[in-house]
Amino acid sequence: MSTGAGTARAIFPDRTEAGRQLAARLAHLRGQDAVVLGLPRGGVPVAVEVARRLDLPLDVIVVRKLGLPGRSELAMGAVGEDGVVVLNHEVLARSGVGRREVAVAEQRERREVELRASRFRAHRLRVPLRGRTAVIVDDGIATGATARAACQVARAQGASRVVLAAPACAPSTADVLRGEVDELVVVTTPADFVAVGQAYDDFRPVPDEQVLTLLEEAATVDPRPPAGDDPGRDEEVEVVAGNVRLGGRLTVPAHPLGIVVFVHGSGSSRHSPRNGAVARVLQEAGLATLLFDLLTPGEEQDRRNVFDVPLLAGRLSQVTAWLRRRPGCAPLPMGWFGASTGAAAALWAAAEPGADVAAVVSRGGRPDLAGPRLEDVRAPTLLLVGGRDDVVLELNVRAAARLRCEHRLEIVPGATHLFEEPGTLEAAAHLARDWFVSHFPRAPRSAA
Repeated sequence: MSTGAGTARAIFPDRTEAGRQLAARLAHLRGQDAVVLGLPRGGVPVAVEVARRLDLPLDVIVVRKLGLPGRSELAMGAVGEDGVVVLNHEVLARSGVGRREVAVAEQRERREVELRASRFRAHRLRVPLRGRTAVIVDDGIATGATARAACQVARAQGASRVVLAAPACAPSTADVLRGEVDELVVVTTPADFVAVGQAYDDFRPVPDEQVLTLLEEAATVDPRPPAGDDPGRDEEVEVVAGNVRLGGRLTVPAHPLGIVVFVHGSGSSRHSPRNGAVARVLQEAGLATLLFDLLTPGEEQDRRNVFDVPLLAGRLSQVTAWLRRRPGCAPLPMGWFGASTGAAAALWAAAEPGADVAAVVSRGGRPDLAGPRLEDVRAPTLLLVGGRDDVVLELNVRAAARLRCEHRLEIVPGATHLFEEPGTLEAAAHLARDWFVSHFPRAPRSAA
């Protein structure tokens, strides 16, 4: 990364010249499997120059700042495509803004994100990011809220590597962002930089019409076909676990980033439309999924088996070992997605020494049933609970207090235990997707 110190006087005559200088710092990306993504609106003229000089495909990545009530210029967070939301907890703590105000702002700006994404792409398809380097370009970075959201969107869309680039960036923000992206590239970090406009002689607003024109003029044929030579696969499988055979459905998209095993709770199965809906959200982000049944139909008749967490955890470990012998699955980072008693089984298995799991998600789970082992879980764990699921919410609050691993308790407003209310299951699926994508290693491990 190259930086320069100085004052906040104007450094660039306009965004075009800034893009040329930034492209020079990004020359090492020429010829790589990368996509340049401009942040509308001001980042697009800069990104056009970068894409043109590096001969890379160009697209946009749409995010919106969540302005602080009464001080809209100060970002309390940002939202982006695919349901991504990033909050600046330090700003929120200082301002005293409540969750309701944040939710109102998020809903308003999310609608704007959808409208802008539709308009800026017009009739063009989104350039695929799965397995590629995403080069996110803005005309400058002050607080970094929108940049963070853009990076999370790129990861959610399957980017294997994220490069964040801008002509100018606040020094303190640059220090933080270096630890959040694979590479940060800026031309200069002026010492008293507080607003992007300070870096430019000509900082006129960029209207939507200009963005559209620039994108159309820069339109190129993406040199990489959407799925390459690997079409992926979707098949029914049979997993041998001890002396029983368990049915499952294995879906592996092209160029998978990792694999998530669904650990069903009582009354559910691999054929559940709800489990299938969540699995599709993960698959669209480039994650392989295995939906399998922990118990045979005969075993399910005995309710004691449904709550036999050690038995269920043992089955999960056996299925995981089976996946490691499966062609194409062996090197992938592993995640477990559990619901109800299945979540307890996932946490119980994750507490085993050397457990083969990179991240765990519990939706409406019963972590209390894994109580004796909660302190031994090492995998990053996300606890998802409906805001109206009072009993299970309390159980999860208590369980979260006992977890020693990296963890987060996320409450989905308006959801009851089964997440049947409109939009709640989708919200939970997006949160799970983001957790897995952000916690999976960026490069698959080598096969044993």
